[in-house]
Amino acid sequence: MAESQTSTETDWVSRFADDVIAESERRAPGKPVVVASGLSPSGPIHLGNLREVMTPHLVADEARRRGYTVRHLISWDDYDRFRKVPDGVPGVDKTWAEHIGKPLTSVPAPAGSAHPNWAEHFKAAMTAALDELGVEYDGISQTEQYTAGTYREQILHAMKHRADIDAVLDRYRTKKDPAAQGKGGKKPQQQKKVDEAELEAAEGSGAAAEDDGSGNTAGYFPYKPYCGNCEKDLTVVTSYDDDTTELNYTCSACGFAETVRLNEFNRGKLVWKVDWPMRWAYEGVIFEPSGVDHSSPGSSFVVGGQIVREVFDGVQPIGPMYAFVGISGMAKMSSSKGGVPTPADALEIMEAPLLRWLYARRRPNQSFKIAFDQEIQRLYDEWDSLGRKVADGTVLPADAAAYSRAVRTAAGELPSTPHPLPYRTLASVADITAGAEDQTLRILGELDPANPLTSLDEARPRLDRAENWITTQVPAEARTIVRDEPDKELLGSLDDQGRESLRLLLAELDAHWSLDGLTTLVYGVPKTLAGLEPDAKPTPELKAAQRSFFALLYRLLVSRDTGPRLPTLLLAVGADRVRRLLGA
Repeated sequence: MAESQTSTETDWVSRFADDVIAESERRAPGKPVVVASGLSPSGPIHLGNLREVMTPHLVADEARRRGYTVRHLISWDDYDRFRKVPDGVPGVDKTWAEHIGKPLTSVPAPAGSAHPNWAEHFKAAMTAALDELGVEYDGISQTEQYTAGTYREQILHAMKHRADIDAVLDRYRTKKDPAAQGKGGKKPQQQKKVDEAELEAAEGSGAAAEDDGSGNTAGYFPYKPYCGNCEKDLTVVTSYDDDTTELNYTCSACGFAETVRLNEFNRGKLVWKVDWPMRWAYEGVIFEPSGVDHSSPGSSFVVGGQIVREVFDGVQPIGPMYAFVGISGMAKMSSSKGGVPTPADALEIMEAPLLRWLYARRRPNQSFKIAFDQEIQRLYDEWDSLGRKVADGTVLPADAAAYSRAVRTAAGELPSTPHPLPYRTLASVADITAGAEDQTLRILGELDPANPLTSLDEARPRLDRAENWITTQVPAEARTIVRDEPDKELLGSLDDQGRESLRLLLAELDAHWSLDGLTTLVYGVPKTLAGLEPDAKPTPELKAAQRSFFALLYRLLVSRDTGPRLPTLLLAVGADRVRRLLGA
């Protein structure tokens, strides 16, 4: 076992790892460090939910790097109730509403799915994404846990101590006239809006709702059976005997009533605010983050800390609150899924190390955005710049740590692109060539004559991601279409300076036929026209002349005032075609 250490790095992962390792050795010396995540496969598991996994994953991986054995538990909350039919899911229509109230594993998968039920359908995409991201974890199906009777002793214990649980929950209940007020002392209409907001926030985060089991006229019960007839959880416990464990319930959905014995009955679950702290104690969880929806006063993480201590004789995990993950631009890719992009969507347009880096470089309480629009090009530029700083030793320690966590795990390096060309260049080439591999290879091979690309496989998977971005995220009207014929009208209208600028460009085209050479050339032509040296510093007048020259080239090549970076565009069009379109 590696010796625990206080990290000299300033990154958030190391600091949490220090605390988690110390707490694990205090609580359970010599045993694996346990971190946890919870995901509800109630619909597409989106990129905000991924923070629920990546935060403990990064901390777990740091502990593994230090030589510790770690278990990262991902609880699939697939025994949660089906709350609503999500919008925009292919193969799903309004008839799925008849399954509301059933466990997610008892709801049919969307039509055409290869998976046996709703939960497995949405788990599959997330599982594949986690594998690609290098996340090592132990998956736990809560359906399997509950239906196998794994938590039987914990359920019986909770029922026996239901008055104690009720007392904890009561500390957070506002005492008002129940006839005039809703839950929490709010007016019914106001409460409805709050409940809907809470449920939206909880989607996929480990809880189907902030349910605490209150509101039963026969008393408080922290356990809810699924109906033996219709399978729904619209049941009401009418009585319970601690000695015999005999429980009576009725179903408000179908009218079914049943008497069962909890010491042998496995078709139900603890309500969420009791279920979560029960699992902390059962699994010995040391670290589990939670979203904003679970961290406000009276919410499940706060109340759970008292229930785990006072009822289950356990300890609340170290649990940082994680902030919102936003999306910068969403086009066709996610529209078929109700407008909520998933990790699988992101991995279609970016490599796994970049996606890991976005989560690693920001503290959990810092919000950030994942780019599906043009911003992805800037992110990739920043990522490549960071890689160069790492290579030459000029990187700051915290940035170096985030980079290391992105490109490798304790198990080894993640797959990478052997010859990583700039993403914006690859996207421009993919835009112009429309995926024609021979033309793509010709252009990419000419980018850097000193280190030419000899096979498209050297540029993959980054090339594939850039092509996917162009085809799925860039609207048709923004795509680049190179002219077939010269714009004779525009060429004929040029003044002497315009004609001379094209002559200077064409005269030096062959001598500058590389990405760097063409960059120098297109910026240099306006300098030459102005009588300036090639290394002249930019002035407002020079910048204006360069913009005017660039706009002329774009209009002649693609009939627009803007487009891909000109050096890339020139390479893509090819020298012969450039000469023809520029009137040579």
